[in-house]
Amino acid sequence: MGCKMPACFSAPVILLKMTQLILASTSPFRREILQKLHIDFESCSPEVDEQPLPGESPESLVARLAQAKAEAVAGQYPDALIIGSDQVAVNGEDILGKPGSHEKAIEQLMATSGKKVTFLTGLALHNSLTGKTQVKVVPFHVHFRELTKQQIENYLNVEKPYNCAGSFKSEAFGITLFSKLEGDDPNTLIGLPLIELVQMLETEGLYPI
Repeated sequence: MGCKMPACFSAPVILLKMTQLILASTSPFRREILQKLHIDFESCSPEVDEQPLPGESPESLVARLAQAKAEAVAGQYPDALIIGSDQVAVNGEDILGKPGSHEKAIEQLMATSGKKVTFLTGLALHNSLTGKTQVKVVPFHVHFRELTKQQIENYLNVEKPYNCAGSFKSEAFGITLFSKLEGDDPNTLIGLPLIELVQMLETEGLYPI
């Protein structure tokens, strides 16, 4: 898949040198989050196998995939800062993937009703000129309300979040499913931890403010 046209946003940015900023994702949610920094960037789809390795922990999985996504497009951008991100939801020891169907989404939400689910987001910033990659795993906790099957059906019929890990969209009607959100950066839950990203960018000489 080819890269998309630049998403441009004007604001004063101090940059030690003119280095491209690339988001290795075509997720509209991650693009919308990155726009908050008012930095010009392009988005590009990485070709990465997202299957977990045998015995791989959720933390290791998201860290590895975030780095792999950032480095996968480095050949197209020889002098760029490339952002990679990956996320899983964990209920106890179970990784919650994308349900893909209404029935599976009901099953996931019934299993998380009244429980705390931890979202682990892997974040990587790769400098394709120097080969340096910074990687962090950022947690965010979601406390689900006690939900009836009818409430779950009502939610799914409205939002149809079948391509979302955990079967909900927290940035939309999914907020009705929760009793509490717990974490340092609400952007993490949507898939791109901006507080950590700003620190990574500043390490590389890009200062949003």
